[in-house]
Amino acid sequence: MSVLSASLLHLQTEVLEAIARGESLASTLGLLCRRAEAMAPGTTCTILAVEAPGILHTIASPGLPASFSKAINGRPIGPNVGSCGTAAWRNEPVLVTDIEHDPLWQDYKALAIPLGLKACWSTPIPNRDGGVAATFAFYFKEPRGPNELERLIVQTSVHLCSIAIEHEEARATNHRLAYFDTLTGVPNRLHFNGLLQQQIASGTPFGLLLADIDQLKTINDTMGHAAGDAVIRTIAERIHASDPALTACRLAGDEFAIIVPACTSAGELEATAGKVLSKVNGLLLAAGYSVEPHITVGGALFDAATQDADTLCQNADFALYHAKETNRGGYVPFTRDLRTAIVNRINMVRDVGQAIADERMLPHYQPIVRLDTGDIVGLEALARMRRPDGRIASAAEFHEAFSDPRIAYQLTGQMLSQVAKDIRLWLDAGIHFQHVGINVTTGDFERGDLEERLVRTFGAVGVPLRHVLLEVNEAVFVGGSDNRIPKSVDALRKRGLLVALDDFGTGFASLTHLLSFPVDVIKIDKSFIDRLTTSAPSSVIVGAVLDIARKLNMRVVAEGVETAEQVDKLRELGCSLGQGYLFGRPCSAAETMILLQNFAQQLPEAGSEQRRA
Repeated sequence: MSVLSASLLHLQTEVLEAIARGESLASTLGLLCRRAEAMAPGTTCTILAVEAPGILHTIASPGLPASFSKAINGRPIGPNVGSCGTAAWRNEPVLVTDIEHDPLWQDYKALAIPLGLKACWSTPIPNRDGGVAATFAFYFKEPRGPNELERLIVQTSVHLCSIAIEHEEARATNHRLAYFDTLTGVPNRLHFNGLLQQQIASGTPFGLLLADIDQLKTINDTMGHAAGDAVIRTIAERIHASDPALTACRLAGDEFAIIVPACTSAGELEATAGKVLSKVNGLLLAAGYSVEPHITVGGALFDAATQDADTLCQNADFALYHAKETNRGGYVPFTRDLRTAIVNRINMVRDVGQAIADERMLPHYQPIVRLDTGDIVGLEALARMRRPDGRIASAAEFHEAFSDPRIAYQLTGQMLSQVAKDIRLWLDAGIHFQHVGINVTTGDFERGDLEERLVRTFGAVGVPLRHVLLEVNEAVFVGGSDNRIPKSVDALRKRGLLVALDDFGTGFASLTHLLSFPVDVIKIDKSFIDRLTTSAPSSVIVGAVLDIARKLNMRVVAEGVETAEQVDKLRELGCSLGQGYLFGRPCSAAETMILLQNFAQQLPEAGSEQRRA
């Protein structure tokens, strides 16, 4: 093997080993330039990348001053842009043996002449598509072209450059696939994990914000996923625009994580959250639609003494969870009592979920009675949980679990099934009553299958739907994003079911709901009944509701009746139906059967079925 062949082989081996070690492209090609210059004394080597759209950028130029590279960077390729810019433009080698007088160098010779560079030979480095990825150039101190040795060196070097650049592009592609969301280009969870570990390792204080995009699912469903992706991209860009130090990383479909560096106080974190919220607002065009994006934000500070990455993320997640429940579209900071409350809720969700799986959720029934006779005309089914030790837990002990849509939906299914069986049992025993009230949630309506569930469940045991009263509170009426819920209510009423507006008077614009939503029964909240005999305003309000209900052909049930004085006042005001501890506490189906046998309202004629009190 000749000395030249051995030198070229050594050059190739060194460069390929650098690539295999994962050295950066600049480091690898810098090594290549130095070795090429050593093999060809009197030459200076440069490698320029051609970046889209045809812009030159120095990758390696160890033998030239930084000022030379700085002057070259950002120049567009073209037909008269020195040797390298012209070679990239033509996609063929360009040899200039007299830089000072060649027209290709007319605008650039002032960069080369002071450095003693008299000639330049530039060769394109091809990409896999046949275009130009970069250029490899030899500068000479004399006005000449390359000799045979230099041609062999350039031939080998161009091949090695092509391998190194292609490897770097593959690595960049893999990095992009691993660390950036493929649909939106937004940094992903893996990217965030890396940033978070770097921030913790730096030992400097920082905060973490978690942001949830409000109504992203609605955007995807109504405008298409292209619109949703555009919203995600724009929100990430706007978060960065609010402060260049912030990078929004997409953790899940609608959730971002934002590290806030150099943040030392809750006030600073809140101020940053405020800037982010303000910057995100504003119309944007997404896939041809105008969208007004909004986010909800929770935040936590990192405490190196007591936290690790997982604890910090959990704290911020708790804050976001609470923000979505209590301050939608705003910011909530993490506090220690928040962790306790949410952990308790998580435990409740777990316990209720297990009880549903074990079929330990069961209805207890509270009677609704006529105030003049004491006859039971209906019942309300209230969820109870039988704990593993046999104790019956009231809804107050696990009501926070109902905030989980999955749990609420499953519980409704189990309650419907059990209530249907109990009604069938009572009907078979010859007990006559009007209806059983069953509480349903926004989630039951939003799933879109409530009517089908009711028809299937009660139909399976032969119970007419006229024995069913759906109880909904105002949160259900205002919780829907469109008119699906009132349409569903209307469809159910056409099936023969009755609908009651529960806890009337505790929400917003209750009278408006009477105009907007079809209901048959109004249940006045206990808070009004408690003050009925001691507060004149309460008495006036209850009287007004009764008067309105009569004129709208609706019935009224007074909830939470506990004293005979309240009964007298309600009868004086014209209320005929009541529910509360005075008449009976919620009890099991077996105990309820005994109550019905003794106190159920008697029908006017045997075999007929009465529907109204």
